[in-house]
This record gives sequence, structure tokens and C-alpha cells, in this order.
Amino acid sequence: MKLLALTYGTEGDTRPLAVLCRALMDAGHEVTLLADGATLGSARALGVPHAALSGNMRDELTVLVSSGKGVNATAAGLARIANAQAHSWMQQTAEAAAGCDGLIVSGLAAFVGLSVAEYLGIRVIGAGLIPISPTHAFPSPFLPPRWVPAVLNRTSHQAVNGLLWHAFRKATNQARRSVLGLPPRQKQWTAHPMLYGVSPALVPEPRDWPAHTRLCGQWLAPADSWAPPAALKTFLDAGEPPVYLGFGSMIGFDREAVLNIFIGAAEGLRVLLYPGWSGIPDMVLPENFFIVEETPHQWLFPRTSLVIHHGGSGTTHSACRAGVPSVVLPFAGDQSFWAHQLNRLGVADRAVSTRKLDRDKLKQAIRFVQRAETRQRAAALGKQMAQETGTATAVAEIEGILGM
Repeated sequence: MKLLALTYGTEGDTRPLAVLCRALMDAGHEVTLLADGATLGSARALGVPHAALSGNMRDELTVLVSSGKGVNATAAGLARIANAQAHSWMQQTAEAAAGCDGLIVSGLAAFVGLSVAEYLGIRVIGAGLIPISPTHAFPSPFLPPRWVPAVLNRTSHQAVNGLLWHAFRKATNQARRSVLGLPPRQKQWTAHPMLYGVSPALVPEPRDWPAHTRLCGQWLAPADSWAPPAALKTFLDAGEPPVYLGFGSMIGFDREAVLNIFIGAAEGLRVLLYPGWSGIPDMVLPENFFIVEETPHQWLFPRTSLVIHHGGSGTTHSACRAGVPSVVLPFAGDQSFWAHQLNRLGVADRAVSTRKLDRDKLKQAIRFVQRAETRQRAAALGKQMAQETGTATAVAEIEGILGM
């Protein structure tokens, strides 16, 4: 079977889809991935055929931040990029999907992919890392977890999903008409299958979801023979397992101010600092800090004692699968949802606010994860997740849905 996978988001959005594409290829299928060019490194490393969607998310977000916009503007910036590129993406996707038997859509390009599948008359499958299908089990991940009464859980999903469709409807319908010759669509798509690269150990699978909507488990590539740079290996071998500190694709925050607070809170700890998209800080770091380049989480996290992160779905899953606890500092989007799940499971303290980052609260969160019972719960969770076969489950689901 010939498939096209389409996504738009940060590296954390593209990497799991690239993993899924590789697994589909290994199962004998022909797959191409379309995504933002700056996030396609994982596709190249996995040997997945790919092409870059028009636009450059990283550069455009950097310009947005440099103009005085902070982290909270990132989501709005991504939406503006997606709307501005809708016409071009519709053309690229329609051309790439010609002759395909199915289309896998994810991220901010999903509405484009759904339109192209409708135009070509081929099956479409939604793929995601955030469980957005309406359910009574939990509220929309894009709302603060404790704000929504349980009785309104399903309504919160419908409301948030409706707002997302409203934000992209105009640009999507203009591209449908000008590129595909399709009439405007007034309602969002709801009938297509949805597969999530989410562990049921972190989020119990809702009983009220329809068939072909399921939590598969994390989409993770098989462990390879990746070898660390000599300096990183020397640092790891020189003492106790270090703390990992990284915020992935987050930009727009005062990294020096945040790091100064961490330096005070991490006194006596060995720290691996991953600058990510925010870049290497313009400051002298203490000797107990080591700057690490992009490193496979699957290799690195089991060698750490604690992961301090922003609460992205991928990093959250990788920390839990490694059997280590977390300290979560959510910035935006679904990150508070994941922080809540880790706190519910007892492998992290309550989220630490990034708006007014407090050294004492950060120290408290670190002390919580240093407790023996916290570490035991994290280890048990890691063993449970290690039994999951998320990628293989997703491949089997896709083959079943498409009648392969």
C-alpha cells in the first residue's frame, strides 16, 4: 500500500510520526512524510522519504519572539503560519497524495489533509500525541485540568475542538475552493479513525470512545547503536546519574533568568542542560552543568536521576518509560495536562509555574521526586510502559482500517 503522512508542528510532533512511517515501511508499505523542514531530522535519520512543507516555522517563530512576543504567542504564531500556508500546503499535499491508498494526518495540517482525502476519495486516519477525541473521562488537554467540572468534560472537548476549527476554517475553505474546487465545509470532521501515540498507563483509555479511536502507546523507534560523544560519556561516568534539564522547542522565555533560578535550586546536583530551540545561554555555567546536544531520549533518560522539562507529550512519555520521575514546568498548550497526569500518578509534584518561577517551589518539587516512594512509583511505571508495543499496535490498526 502507498501512504502519505502529513503533519505540522515542532520536532516533538514530527518525530513520532516519522517513527510510525518507518514502522509502516518495515511492514512493507510505501510511505512519504510531509512536515516542516526544520523538524525532518528524525525522518532523515530513519530513512523515511520526506519533503518539506512551505514556510519555515523555526525562523518565523524566532522573528515573532524577537519582536517582543513571548511563549504565549507561540500557539497563535503557529496558527497564523498554518493559515498563511493553507493554499500552498493544499497543493503540495494533493500532489503528493495522488495515487495513495490512504492519508495519515496530524498536527496543524490536519484540516488540509482531511480536505485532500475528501477530494481524492481515499481513506484518512488521524494521528496524534494529544487525546482530543471527546470523552467524559477527562477534560480537553488544552484547558487547565482543575478548571473543568467532571460533568463538563465532554463538552470541553467539543468546545475546544470547535474553536480550533473556527480558527482555521476560513483559510481551509478558501484553499479547498481555489486548489481542489471543493465547496466550503461548515462542520469539522468527526467520523474518521483517530490513533494516539499515547500510553494507556499515563491516560486510561476512555470507554466512551468509538471504534478505531484508541491509545496505542508511545510511538518509539527500536533502540539502535547510538554512541554518545566522548565528552558526554566522560561526564556521565564521572559521578552519580545527573539531572536532565531541557525545554525542547520552547522559545520566548527569559532563559538566563530561568537558568539562574535553576542554578540555585540545583546546588549539589549534576545537571545535563539541553538548550533546545532557545539556544545556548550567554552566561557562564557552574562546573556541575554540562551542555548536551540533541541526544536520543531513549538512550539518555535511563542514565539520569530526574528529568526537568516543559511537559510536552513526547518528553513526558520518554521520562516515564525510562522509569525516572519528573519536574514539570508547563509553558502552554497541553503541557499542564501532562503535568497533571504525572502528579496524579505520583511520579511528579504539582507543576511549577513558569510565569513566576520560584526557587523554593522548584526545590520543593525536586525534593518530592527524590523521595524513595516517588522513585519506586516511577520505576514501576517504567516497567509497565516497557511492555507496551505502541508502534506495532498503530501499524496493525492502520492496516486493519485500510484493509491491508
